[in-house]
Amino acid sequence: MIRGVLLDLAGVVYVGGAALPGTIKAVERLRRAGLPLGFITNTTRSPKREIIARLKAMGLSVADSELTTPAQAARAWLHAMRRAPHLLIHPALAEDFQGLDDYPDTAVVVGDAGAGFTYEAMNGAFRALVDGAGFLALARNRTFRDADGALSLDAGGFVAALEYASDRQAVVVGKPAPDFYAAAVAGLGVDAAQAVMVGDDVEADVSGALSAGLGAAILVRTGKYRHGAEEGAKPAPTAVVADLAEAVDWILRNRG
Repeated sequence: MIRGVLLDLAGVVYVGGAALPGTIKAVERLRRAGLPLGFITNTTRSPKREIIARLKAMGLSVADSELTTPAQAARAWLHAMRRAPHLLIHPALAEDFQGLDDYPDTAVVVGDAGAGFTYEAMNGAFRALVDGAGFLALARNRTFRDADGALSLDAGGFVAALEYASDRQAVVVGKPAPDFYAAAVAGLGVDAAQAVMVGDDVEADVSGALSAGLGAAILVRTGKYRHGAEEGAKPAPTAVVADLAEAVDWILRNRG
């Protein structure tokens, strides 16, 4: 019995700077149905403010409290662990890390730095890690669907390189981290077993959500989805559908 909905953004609601066909109306149907709605993303090239503005330009109004991002999860971790960030991120994301306390101990924070993944930047992060810095990965996705329509490398490969070189394991704070899903579900005001996740990434969005205790997870064949991606997924998707519109059909049939 579905009582709350979490939606991934990139690859589900939009690709690049354009909303996917039918997605704005699909979200409107969920709102009209009165289902609590949250948006979660592993996108780390844009600050939260910019993501909300981009959605608004597409015709989708999302409140700050409805959007859960890896950067805000990282801020909470840094504050709790009393660490200052050593940032290996996209320059645009830096504003989401402003105002943190300047603790003497540090933690390397890795996001999708794009062209910022230079040897110098990677080696600087590596040296910090071998000197004892904490190690946070905003996400470890393998790929994302880029604005040109093709798949591009995401942060996961660079996180893996630093793990290999430093013989350290990163703490992942974005999807599929259970704490990340718990924070997003808490915003819905429902039990995790009453929530459904809709995403295009079978590992982070679907298996991750189900492993975190959500009651259902729907895989859409948009964004980064590739034919047969669901085969062998553990846990397997509750449903596999063409797009967000079909996912909403499924949700409304199974709502509480």
